[in-house]
Amino acid sequence: MNNAGIGGGGDALSNPDGWARVLDVNLFGVLHGVQAFVPAMVASDRLGIVVNTGSKQGITQPPGDTAYNVSKAAVKALTEGLAHTLRQQTEGRVTAHLLIPGFTFTGLTRASEKPPGAWSPEQVVDFMFDGIAAGDFYLLCPDNETTRAMDEKRIAWAAGDIIENRPALSRWHPAWQEAFARHMRGD
Repeated sequence: MNNAGIGGGGDALSNPDGWARVLDVNLFGVLHGVQAFVPAMVASDRLGIVVNTGSKQGITQPPGDTAYNVSKAAVKALTEGLAHTLRQQTEGRVTAHLLIPGFTFTGLTRASEKPPGAWSPEQVVDFMFDGIAAGDFYLLCPDNETTRAMDEKRIAWAAGDIIENRPALSRWHPAWQEAFARHMRGD
């Protein structure tokens, strides 16, 4: 399991050192883990599972810490490519999975108490194991604030920005906020 995550990189116009630090940990930490351990897993004759931790922010790209979003989007792409490579090289003996946590109470949140909307790390791990047992690649975790249905609508909206040629991050664009709200309501 490659579980690396820090924030604080900043937006696209700021903090080059922060960007480098976030990418070094969040992306290259995962890549180094994959490159250090997975070749031996492929070469063996044993079953194996690789889990890389991404983030919903790597898919829906909320404004704020763009460096974090970029790093987690890269982990998604890396893990998708790894899954394909492993399928070709091991015929399913070694698999890759993308853990996509929701709001989880970890050291990153810096809160002293678990907020009511957050899941505990144990809940995320239980969900992850259930998803792996079911053969899921995308382990998209809900939390106490966001259901699977809500996540699916948000992800579909984000993909629709490209398909419908809406402005980037239209979910947060003033001209598109009402349309997004209707989409979430199912109107």
